[in-house]
Amino acid sequence: MKDNIKFQLLRIFMQPLLEKAASQLRDSKYAIALTGAGMSTESKIPDYRGPNGIWTKNPDAEKMSYEAYEVFMKNPVRYWEKGYGTHILQDLFKKAVPNKGHNALARMEKLGMLSAVITQNIDGLHLKAGSHNVIEYHGNASKLRCIKCGSRYSRIDYIDEISSKNAVRCKKCGAIVKSDIVNFGEPIPSDILDLSIAEIKRSDLILVCGTSACVYPFAALPSIARKIKGNGVKIIEINIEKTTLTKEGISDYIILEKTGNTLENILNKLEEKI
Repeated sequence: MKDNIKFQLLRIFMQPLLEKAASQLRDSKYAIALTGAGMSTESKIPDYRGPNGIWTKNPDAEKMSYEAYEVFMKNPVRYWEKGYGTHILQDLFKKAVPNKGHNALARMEKLGMLSAVITQNIDGLHLKAGSHNVIEYHGNASKLRCIKCGSRYSRIDYIDEISSKNAVRCKKCGAIVKSDIVNFGEPIPSDILDLSIAEIKRSDLILVCGTSACVYPFAALPSIARKIKGNGVKIIEINIEKTTLTKEGISDYIILEKTGNTLENILNKLEEKI
């Protein structure tokens, strides 16, 4: 009973913030969204280090994630032979369905109220939902990338090579390619960095959705926006708990709720006045 009362009070308290976020989005000239794992967990994709996280349950998978980039650089043939190029959740990513949060952001883009999504997530759900201008900061598990020339390919185009565990070679330059996923110790691809900073510089409003703001350099993007734009950018957090962005005053305010319901509610308020 106490929990229900607490939940209802929280919802009442959050209503003015939802109205405020919708109003600021409506007035914005160039709004973008930064999204993290909190978006994907609502599509039943597990996180990594939580109580039911994939690395919590499977420490070997975590070990492989930390080894992957070093293995690729030293022995790219072994990288494919030993399965480093295939994410443990590869099949789940294929089946996963966008949730209310993904759909709301895609709809906001269609309405001309959101210009871009920069995501940490590798599951491709923003693209499935219909968002077009999506920058996948940590790559996409359904793609391959040549670190020599930067070309990207669909895994489907190389399904035979991957299934037979043969090394996968770039069709343009002939170098061995890796998964598009950015592994530990691997630099963020330069094209992704450039695109992300360009979007940050253009933005006057940033929705930070479902990220703990702990994984760098992605977590630094709101701080960069604040440094470049000062008070010329509004930064709104949507998360189930406060982050360093909240505590350090980088964000203007936080809506303490799940991303799906919150983004859908904000979208509904936007559509009320169209």
